[in-house]
Amino acid sequence: EVQLVESGGGLVQAGGSLRLSCAHSDFTFDDYAIGWFRQAPGKEREGVSCISSSDGSTYYADSVKGRFTISSDNAKNTVYLQMNSLKPEDTAVYYCAAEPGYYFCAGYGAIDGMDYWGKGTLVTVSS
Repeated sequence: EVQLVESGGGLVQAGGSLRLSCAHSDFTFDDYAIGWFRQAPGKEREGVSCISSSDGSTYYADSVKGRFTISSDNAKNTVYLQMNSLKPEDTAVYYCAAEPGYYFCAGYGAIDGMDYWGKGTLVTVSS
């Protein structure tokens, strides 16, 4: 069974940093991508970042480029999202998701239709 569990959310002041973690179960598929998504109150869910297991390619939404960094620790089955220079508009529930198979993050972006999802972690940035 594929499981993903997010952690690391919380309350932070604008300009601060948080590191989100996405711990996932051992995947039986050889290639996959892990994406980070967020949904703010009253807004649609948006793809924030993505990392491909096959080639390490990454994707960042324009709204977070230069501030967020995605990384993967395969030994720990964990993908991280380091978030710096946080802004109030970053406030949202953050989800990680997994897409099995070959997925070129740098080209495809973080598409909302990934197969497996975590339950989310809340990030609140105060002004």
